[in-house]
Amino acid sequence: MIDAGDLLEPLRRIHDGIRDAVVTATERQQLDELAHVDRDNEGDTIYAVDAISEETLLELFEELARQYSFVLIAEGLDEGQMVFPQGTDEAAATWRIMVDPIDGTRGIMYQKRSAWILTGVAPNRGSATSLQDVVLSVQTEIPLLKQHLTDQIWAIRGQGAKAQRCNRLNGRREPLQLQPSQANTIAHGFAMISRFFPGVRDELAAIDEEIIRGALGPVQPGKAHCFEDQYLSTGGQLYELMAGHDRFVADLRPLMEPLMAQRGMRLGICCHPYDLCSMLIASEQGVIITDIYGHPLNAPLNVEANVAWVGYANERIRRQIEPLLQEALRRRALI
Repeated sequence: MIDAGDLLEPLRRIHDGIRDAVVTATERQQLDELAHVDRDNEGDTIYAVDAISEETLLELFEELARQYSFVLIAEGLDEGQMVFPQGTDEAAATWRIMVDPIDGTRGIMYQKRSAWILTGVAPNRGSATSLQDVVLSVQTEIPLLKQHLTDQIWAIRGQGAKAQRCNRLNGRREPLQLQPSQANTIAHGFAMISRFFPGVRDELAAIDEEIIRGALGPVQPGKAHCFEDQYLSTGGQLYELMAGHDRFVADLRPLMEPLMAQRGMRLGICCHPYDLCSMLIASEQGVIITDIYGHPLNAPLNVEANVAWVGYANERIRRQIEPLLQEALRRRALI
């Protein structure tokens, strides 16, 4: 079998191409043009800036198909996937490659915060292939226009993670050392439950408050126990854990469906496997990523599944937070 490491440099070049195409588009187009709704898919709204990255993605993967056979899995493709080279039988393809060409669309199109290109590569096991099968991941920052430095990180299973910081003005690349927080507690650090969108923000905030009070006790006058940062990008959240910026993150949106139904609403957008296809890098960095029960996170490599996940910077943070999180969920009959 071909070594997954052979795909690393080609995938890094593909990421560079997508990043440069998106940055160029943001330089040339007005904000309102980038924020125009291109189309509404069942799983998400596709904006004009997404369409730019999708077009570049297909062009670059056509080139990759000259050397490798694979099933490309990404939102926007017919039935969520495409087999390369064209005409190849799906079962005969060597790899399944999941890509999110822009994770954090809303932040980058309004020039609020970096977005990320995410890729995970797994041996082709058909529809049974999952996140736990991923053996190679690459994650690349799409920077704001005013930002000249951009990070790229990657990992091969069992070989640790590596990172580079690129100066997009002169092309110079420097090694980058990332390390998750080694703190024993979330006190004085960033820790949060994602609540990006309306509907059940009040309940998610109540769970958050319950966990923080359980971990740190009552707020002291004039003091701040800990902080939160609602980074509207799963890849961005993983990066913040890897870089030591955040200590605990949980995305519980799929669990909110019964409560939303009680309120006469339908479940909105959730995290999908393509948002987490680069989680191998975080795991190789030492970040602990689990499902809501504390098991290693897993999900099929498809574009439909809704995924709840929890990330801890280290085992000490996990021991502090996980029992409180699970108790809060049990008390609400969410697990």
